[in-house]
Amino acid sequence: MYNCFPVIDLRATGKNIIALREARGLTVKDIQNFFGFEEPQAVYKWQQGKSLPTVDNLLALSFLLGVTIEKILVYTIPNNKEQQAKTCCSVFYPFFTLHIAHC
Repeated sequence: MYNCFPVIDLRATGKNIIALREARGLTVKDIQNFFGFEEPQAVYKWQQGKSLPTVDNLLALSFLLGVTIEKILVYTIPNNKEQQAKTCCSVFYPFFTLHIAHC
């Protein structure tokens, strides 16, 4: 069975970060202070889907929001040929082992 390689949907993930933050009653300033950022721009970029937190920051954010990393990230599988050619590799899952073959 071959599937397309999933990619993170930056905008949907940003909206998800906003929803999770608000559900916890946190402000952007709260997240800024938690991370020790001098300015809130990084948090705004995450929320606007312009960038993602680093892996370390994503882990810390998951603890702050009280969810797993998987609950923060929103992924998509590109469905048109042009997107697949740019971002996709075939993924084969025999015996629960991941093998990646280039498209």
